[in-house]
Amino acid sequence: MRSFPAPLESYVASWRPAPARDDDPLAPGAAAALSACLDLPEPAAGAGDPLPPLWHWLYFLQWPGQSELGPDGHVRDGGFLPPLPDRRRMFAGGRCRITAPLRLGVPAERVSSLGPVVPRNGRSGELLFVTTRHEFRQSGRTCLIEEQDTVYRSGAGSGARNAAPSAASAVPRTEGPWTLRIRPDERLLFRFSALTANTHRIHYDAPYCRDVEGYPGLVVHGPLLAVLMLELVRTEVPGRQVRSLSYRLRQPVFAGEDVWAIGTPADDGAELRIATGGMGCHATATVSFS
Repeated sequence: MRSFPAPLESYVASWRPAPARDDDPLAPGAAAALSACLDLPEPAAGAGDPLPPLWHWLYFLQWPGQSELGPDGHVRDGGFLPPLPDRRRMFAGGRCRITAPLRLGVPAERVSSLGPVVPRNGRSGELLFVTTRHEFRQSGRTCLIEEQDTVYRSGAGSGARNAAPSAASAVPRTEGPWTLRIRPDERLLFRFSALTANTHRIHYDAPYCRDVEGYPGLVVHGPLLAVLMLELVRTEVPGRQVRSLSYRLRQPVFAGEDVWAIGTPADDGAELRIATGGMGCHATATVSFS
């Protein structure tokens, strides 16, 4: 008799990890390092200076023991990782509400908790969407509330076969006056992985990408694409404070592709996206200003 795998929902029916608390002094060195990696203007790095939106991803890093890592490079168990068999995951998007920017050199606290866990059916099979909620506090005040969405699937392979990166450098159609162009290569992916303590092998192990995950090349980090979109705001309207933002990662970008961050401003915010010569929308973001 043929046996069918249990639905993903059954593995997380009683999964309720407790909230976790972390502290970080928000030293300015990581912000200076990311600026160097991206060849972008360095934010003011003195004590009390504001951290650009999403740059908090450089902080509150976790470094598990080498023996705690799974075959994909991620930590095997614990935290907010769902207990799925042969688990594979991808960063899908998120949202932030910013009451006040986090400030460099000021000790900060992060409280993380599990949000909604939602099973869905996709083109490659059953998926599980897991939301993690983070609250960031400084000097007794909640400055930032963030929700991150991660999508998981179970089983061999990822169903993620995509066309190989194009060597052509065709310019995508632009609809807004803000543009930022970059070509992420293996060096940048390595440095961004190090800055964010990201050991996922899809960002540095080409044979693993191809043979296990089904990608044609090294995958550019979803958080890096989100940071690039938000950099349009920081460089084009430096006097505006971001009040809220949401972003969605739609299609992967691969190392060696020309990447454009494109933005269209509005009175109270902006619409942003990531494009390549082969596709006009790999990621999108919406920003509102204070």
